[in-house]
Amino acid sequence: MPSSLKAHTSTAAQGKQNISARAGKPAPKELLVDVSRLEKEYFERKPDMADSGQAVKFGTSGHRGSSLQGTFTEAHVQAITQAICEYRRSQRTDGPLYMGRDTHALSGPRSVPHSRSWRQMMYKL
Repeated sequence: MPSSLKAHTSTAAQGKQNISARAGKPAPKELLVDVSRLEKEYFERKPDMADSGQAVKFGTSGHRGSSLQGTFTEAHVQAITQAICEYRRSQRTDGPLYMGRDTHALSGPRSVPHSRSWRQMMYKL
């Protein structure tokens, strides 16, 4: 989360509620992301295996990272998918695998219809 947004994040855990001065207004240009660049980096950027900062990392609600920093790319999704397939196989798990989808900018490129490699790995189950 950009530091400029952290100051405006709700502090409900502390018993207070802060409403951002930006609420209900268009986002300022400096907070906007170039979605075309995000998608380009997602497909073209290859994570540096020697850089632990570019390894797959999970947060409380899933993988965390950005294609702009090389921390969320197609290679990451392929590695996660491969790990899921190998784990299911090792546990002799078959049947459906339900996956969610969010509304973030990279949801389209990494979804099933767009990812041939994802489908190919899942079919190997």
